[in-house]
Amino acid sequence: MNNVSFTDLKLSPEILKALAEAGYTTPTPIQAQAIPAVLEGHDLMAGAQTGTGKTAAFALPMLQKLLPHASSSTSPARHPVRALILVPTRELAIQVEENIKTYARHTHLRSLVVFGGVDIKQQTPHLKAGVEILVATPGRLLDHIEQKTVLLNQVQMLVLDEADRMLDMGFMPALKRILALLPRQRQSLMFSATFSSEIKKLSEDFMNYPTLIEVARSNASAENITQKVYLVEQANKHQLLAKLLQGDDAKQVIVFTKTKLTASRLARELQREGVSADAIHGDKSQLERMQVLESFKQGKVSVLIATDVAARGLDIDSLPMVINYEIPHAAEDYVHRIGRTGRAGASGTAISLVSPEEEKYLLEIEKLIKTEIQKERVSSPGPGAKTHRAQRGEASEHRREYHASAPKKPSHDPWFDKPYEPSVSAAPPAKKAVEPPAGKPKAQIPALFVRRSG
Repeated sequence: MNNVSFTDLKLSPEILKALAEAGYTTPTPIQAQAIPAVLEGHDLMAGAQTGTGKTAAFALPMLQKLLPHASSSTSPARHPVRALILVPTRELAIQVEENIKTYARHTHLRSLVVFGGVDIKQQTPHLKAGVEILVATPGRLLDHIEQKTVLLNQVQMLVLDEADRMLDMGFMPALKRILALLPRQRQSLMFSATFSSEIKKLSEDFMNYPTLIEVARSNASAENITQKVYLVEQANKHQLLAKLLQGDDAKQVIVFTKTKLTASRLARELQREGVSADAIHGDKSQLERMQVLESFKQGKVSVLIATDVAARGLDIDSLPMVINYEIPHAAEDYVHRIGRTGRAGASGTAISLVSPEEEKYLLEIEKLIKTEIQKERVSSPGPGAKTHRAQRGEASEHRREYHASAPKKPSHDPWFDKPYEPSVSAAPPAKKAVEPPAGKPKAQIPALFVRRSG
């Protein structure tokens, strides 16, 4: 479907106006194929990588189908939950709901996002006021269901976004509980980057003869992303990272680590070296994570150190580079990490720093994406990347060189070799033992302490 416009997709004037204001003119391949299928009422199973515009692929036809129910009434009864969108992470939930608000700005449709990590009481009044579109993480939605603050008996459309990630994170029991509460007569859409056997089994359980759409090879990395691997010792990674961050493409970079501890430590070290860096991971509160992410989007922070909690759902315009400080053990996570760059047709660079211990995981990644990644072996990052840590190392080396060239003391130095003997002025003279007067016996040892033989 080449040269298709949003007007050709039979979207309403209200939605087209919002798209024009947002600068969207031409649908992406996933949008051009998915929107007509959803408008025709089919269940949909779509395979699409991040950055392909999949949120609009389900949000736009959803809004179009809900428009007849849009009401300016303030009565909550006129705004029941008609569309439910389930996502795996807080960040993705926020991003999806922001996009929906953008597309629905000229309609009376209401939307809301609910997720864990914040006080549930703050979300309850908005739910009770009524919303047609609810974006939620599974755990927090179950909290609201148990507290009877939300009803799902009028849901007409269900979307599982990044379904593979939800299964990876162990949400299958929660999904089954939620699905059991939804009306049987509904339209179901599922978007996933990979189609594993578990995903196919899930689709059989809750979908009716879905239309299958794939806009990219399954498990393939985006073709407009330049991938490169530096084979480097673990001890040299920090210095190499500092050198990479000095490049022209490093004005805005996400650096991925495996653990929260490494992310926090790396952010602190880069800050000490004068780099505008901050960390985002699961130990930070939702408010802290949102503030860090907003600072990164606004350019106040140039380097975002992130664990895989940020590998999906982050929609950052014109992100030129991602760096894997540590490559993930799960090959699928690599695809999602590098998918943060090269979005919506733009080019991007993905660099991975791979230690000898990690090379086995690199082989799994290349097997998954069916591509051999360009490699360069680095023995030392070379000049031009003198980090604070490197400078400390140089100072230690200078001290070793100084001590190596300093005159050696004689093997029998009369000063250093003689035992310590305090001078008379350095300590008071030793007291003389006081002898008892002549003819007087010495003190007797108490019988209690006398060792008896036999």
